[in-house]
Amino acid sequence: MSALADAIARSFSVPEPARPAVSALRALGRRRLSGLEVLAQSVGTTGCAASMVVLPTVLLHYGTPLSSVLTLLGAVLMCYLIAVGITQFTRRQAAAGGIYSFVFQGLGTRAALTSGVALLVKYLGSAASTLYSGGQALILVLGAVGIQVTGVLGTLALYAAVAVAVLAVLVRGVRFAALVMLAVEACSLLFIVVLTVWPSAPAGPVPPPGSAPHGVLHIALAAIFSLAGFESATFFGPEAKKPLLSVTRTVLLTPLICGGLFLFATWAAWTGRSATILDAAANGTGSGAPTALVLALNIGLACSWLTSATASSHAASRLVYSMGVERLLPRFCVAVHPRFRTPYLALLAIVALVAVAGTALALGLAPARVQLVQVVRAMVVTAYVLGTTVSTPIWGKIGDLYGRKNIFITSIVIFLVFRPAPDHRTVPSVPGSFATLERPS
Repeated sequence: MSALADAIARSFSVPEPARPAVSALRALGRRRLSGLEVLAQSVGTTGCAASMVVLPTVLLHYGTPLSSVLTLLGAVLMCYLIAVGITQFTRRQAAAGGIYSFVFQGLGTRAALTSGVALLVKYLGSAASTLYSGGQALILVLGAVGIQVTGVLGTLALYAAVAVAVLAVLVRGVRFAALVMLAVEACSLLFIVVLTVWPSAPAGPVPPPGSAPHGVLHIALAAIFSLAGFESATFFGPEAKKPLLSVTRTVLLTPLICGGLFLFATWAAWTGRSATILDAAANGTGSGAPTALVLALNIGLACSWLTSATASSHAASRLVYSMGVERLLPRFCVAVHPRFRTPYLALLAIVALVAVAGTALALGLAPARVQLVQVVRAMVVTAYVLGTTVSTPIWGKIGDLYGRKNIFITSIVIFLVFRPAPDHRTVPSVPGSFATLERPS
């Protein structure tokens, strides 16, 4: 045997060293979240309890009882259909990037980068806005118990303390953060529901139908954006115990749960049962409501807003971590706490940005808050459109299974039932429409 043949023979006899497959997300705390804890993340992001007070003010101003209910049902149905498209991916993979990772699978790098930027801006802007609202409600609560927060230094101290508390909760661990959000949002919902069902004052008169133009459009936009954030559970697939099951169920259930609560709030508003609460939320003790009622309401609103800010920051941290793993963001974004298994440097950067933006809004140093709301909602539309586009082949498959004619007829029926009523007045510009939907502080 020649030397060359001998070398070739020996090369085949040497076994290749084993290289076990290692996930890039191995540093995170794997399989820690139960289904209920995953659900707390999505419901907390929507700020459901606070929206039960804010959304009825839009309904009373712009709609009628029938148009409010039908438009709200249409918005819930739209979000549910978006959720169905997203779950076609959550049933098959657990990704820390959420919709960003799903868009990459279906549309490639450029679309994924667009969705990633849109989601990041959406969650950061939403967290800043809800942190600002929660801080303002907290100032009212402290004032009611005799602690006055005034001046620049007082505002800075309050928002710094809130930011430190949010950061401590998120860094402590993904399960700890989920349990805190679950407890706080559950208490907020309990506050709002109890104050509505058992008001301290008799039910007010049935409000007259709203007379503002383009009411259905305003109600639909307000309802859809109140449900935005239902998909935030997709960022925690790798950290869920049964990701393919629990994340999928959460994405499908969150629009239905929040939509049901919004319908309850709509019923309470149009029957006059929540007249005292809505008046107290807008005017405080100046509405004639008891001080205890105003205090309880502000506590519930503060808890819900701050939970939403915490959940939005939580979701943004996993998106930043995922983009850091792919080297789209600096490497410090993938640093994970050795004990708590959380991306603590990414969380620190996110909470700092959110705190600065929220404090600037409170001090009046930033542009009008409505402009921030417009940007956030534009990013929501961008991310959802891309997420829905990815799932388009799935809908084609559904048409093949159930018949394209049946799907087409069903779509026409849904459109006819939930379409806006004809309006011969001039449609306002998009920025104007979004501006009128700013949530009151």
